[in-house]
Amino acid sequence: MGVELTAIHWIYILFILLIIGFMIMRRDTTLVCIAGIFLIAITATGSLSSSVSSIFTSFIFAITELLSTILVISIIVAMSRTLTTTGINDVMISPFTKFIKTPALAYWTIGILMMVISWFFWPSPAVALMGAVLLPVAIRVGLPALGVAMAMNLFGHGIALSGDFIIQAAPKLTADAAGLPVGEVISASVPLVIIMGAVTTITAFYLIKRDMKSGKLTAATGLTGDTPAELQADASQGHLLTLNQKHFFALLIPVLFAADVAAMIALNLQGGDATALVGGTSILILLLITITAHRNKGFEKTTGYLIEGFQFGFRVFGPVIPIAAFFYLGDAGFSQMIGDFLPNGSHGIVNDLGVGLASVVPLSKEVGAITLTAVGAITGLDGSGFSGISLAGSIASLFTAAIGTGAATLTALGQVAGIWVGGGTLVPWALIPAAAICNVDAFELARRNLLPVTIGLIVTTIVAMFLI
Repeated sequence: MGVELTAIHWIYILFILLIIGFMIMRRDTTLVCIAGIFLIAITATGSLSSSVSSIFTSFIFAITELLSTILVISIIVAMSRTLTTTGINDVMISPFTKFIKTPALAYWTIGILMMVISWFFWPSPAVALMGAVLLPVAIRVGLPALGVAMAMNLFGHGIALSGDFIIQAAPKLTADAAGLPVGEVISASVPLVIIMGAVTTITAFYLIKRDMKSGKLTAATGLTGDTPAELQADASQGHLLTLNQKHFFALLIPVLFAADVAAMIALNLQGGDATALVGGTSILILLLITITAHRNKGFEKTTGYLIEGFQFGFRVFGPVIPIAAFFYLGDAGFSQMIGDFLPNGSHGIVNDLGVGLASVVPLSKEVGAITLTAVGAITGLDGSGFSGISLAGSIASLFTAAIGTGAATLTALGQVAGIWVGGGTLVPWALIPAAAICNVDAFELARRNLLPVTIGLIVTTIVAMFLI
């Protein structure tokens, strides 16, 4: 027997639909989420003061859950800024330029490097780390700037961010919303990330080669004519360290991160433990570089880099906090945010809805897979990539309760779809970093990415049906 569905459950469903609707209309969902939290709280408690307090309490809960993720992203961005300012990034990437002799090698080398660097630094900093060095090399061998931007997008903001195996920010969000261990979501996402990445990047490469041959894609296609500020800034830097010092740090940094990966494997570190290891290593690298490069000004510069990192972190995750707060209400967060007001025998709003749905609609794994891809894609329309994946995890939990299997796969599928659409491959306002560094139009880049990403999502959804 299922738990009785109360007004709280129906209000939750209503606001999920409202949030999806606002995302489709490309409107901000913060106000909707706050209104949902307040309405659920006042319905549950009947107290105006408690309901107002619940809004603040829900934000505290969400920030507490997300704090380690926000912190590690901020620190990594701060560290990446030191690499750009000192010119270490040029030295780290320059050995790969000797392998880039053809447009095909340029596409795959830039893409794979972007993917690997994005696993450790996240895609936005990785764009700045790579663009200034490899873009001129790629253009020189005949790959148009738009092709470079596509490679950086699809491998970095697509493959690396949708899996996020090292920093684990994305799987933590979806796993928490679905009530699953982070490790389960990561394991389930591996085949989906591989299929999605392979189909999308191979399709994109075929289309680039075809359009280059026909003359539709040239060196001038999509160029804006503006000089990116990032390139101007990077061009004036790099004199703070000697060449030997740059070579030393260029070798030390990958060695330290490789040691982190080895420790994760050997000690079975996942989730918060893995994040802490990467974050601590990044802080040590930041300190070593800053003190070496800026000498007696190192103390002040360290603070400056950290401020830049935190500004980036809270700018990215600021919109996520109220949305995550609303979706944490659907699971374990309800009692801590509002209190013990759910019916006896309830296992959380989402689980209750899943059981109720199963008794009314004969859901199948095929319907579940298609729905999660659609939900992920829709939630990605706000351009964040992260603000909606809590919804994907919550709906995956709901469908799992109805279907009875495939929780981790459905959660990972929603994550993959949400990140690919909104994380920086299809939504023009999420493409600005790669578009700016490559000096191409963001809308043209989004248009070029549309067909490969759509084909990839279709194939990945079909594969997921067999994995559930």
